Amino acid sequence: MHFIDEAVIDVLAGSGGDGCLAFRREKFVPQGGPSGGDGGNGGDVVLVGSPGLGTLYRLSFPAAYHAERGRHGEGSNKTGRSGSDLVIPVPLGTEVHDAATGEPLGEVLTESDQLVVARGGAGGRGNARFKSARQRAPRRVEPGRPGEQRRLRLELKLLADIGVVGLPNAGKSTLISRLTAAKPKIADYPFTTLVPQLGVVGPPAIPVEAEPFVIADLPGLIAGAAQGAGLGTRFLRHVERCRVLLHMVDLGPQPEEGAGAVQAAFDTISAELGAFNEDLLRRPRILCGSKLDIAEPDRRRDLAALARREGVRSLEISAVAGTGLDRLVRELRRLLDATDSEGCEASAGVAPP
Repeated sequence: MHFIDEAVIDVLAGSGGDGCLAFRREKFVPQGGPSGGDGGNGGDVVLVGSPGLGTLYRLSFPAAYHAERGRHGEGSNKTGRSGSDLVIPVPLGTEVHDAATGEPLGEVLTESDQLVVARGGAGGRGNARFKSARQRAPRRVEPGRPGEQRRLRLELKLLADIGVVGLPNAGKSTLISRLTAAKPKIADYPFTTLVPQLGVVGPPAIPVEAEPFVIADLPGLIAGAAQGAGLGTRFLRHVERCRVLLHMVDLGPQPEEGAGAVQAAFDTISAELGAFNEDLLRRPRILCGSKLDIAEPDRRRDLAALARREGVRSLEISAVAGTGLDRLVRELRRLLDATDSEGCEASAGVAPP
């Protein structure tokens, strides 16, 4: 199944049923009066989170989704049955916007989230509702109101604890394949990763008693990505959901690059993250030098100097040889725990240290 993270759908809530015009006619009940019941309400269109879905593929085809309309009212003061809601499962992390105005309507982040995107119309009142001392036999009824109709733009932003960013061929996919059961495409040319890859880091990579975490391999970024260059903003938005960023820099030989290449690679990614969303530059970050098994000494020194200047932790690994992976996983788990602690303190009104 293809990875689809955008979809446009048309939704139409159910219209309300019309009120009924009726009069009570029974033997031995003279002048029975009005007895028309109200119409039923139309059904809503509701988006619900489904952890079993990882893509908007099933919603990517041109389609219109209609909720059931309400039944009309009936005689003997019978109210029409309300229409059933139309429930549409979506992946966790889906953001919903009005396609016409761009207005954000909400997001679905957990399995318990339910987002009403179109409300059903109210049922009309039957003539029994209009009976009064002055009007004993009203012939007035109300039609049901139409349900809301909208065109929605759905965007999926993957929910991951760790987002792995870096220039193309920095070793991101190889790392994911070693730490998780994910099987991303790996090759020696740029942009081998064309869609984000999610994996769960659990035992034996981390101790059994530790909490597993989700890591995302995001396609390589290049200069101008925030303006759409390369894979552009299509995948930059997935970084927004990540709590910690793992910034990977290639330490291997790069004959076409001279001095300052490590700093340049770091600056390129940082500039694109900041241009897309400045908040990303304030996320906890680890600077990770990859391909330690073929690393150039000058690039290793440049990485250490860069980490000191930026005030971030730096690690060196070789995903191919397995060097440094245990230390990296421990550091990522520590950062996630620290982020959780700060979030709890902030929600309780306690300033983090």
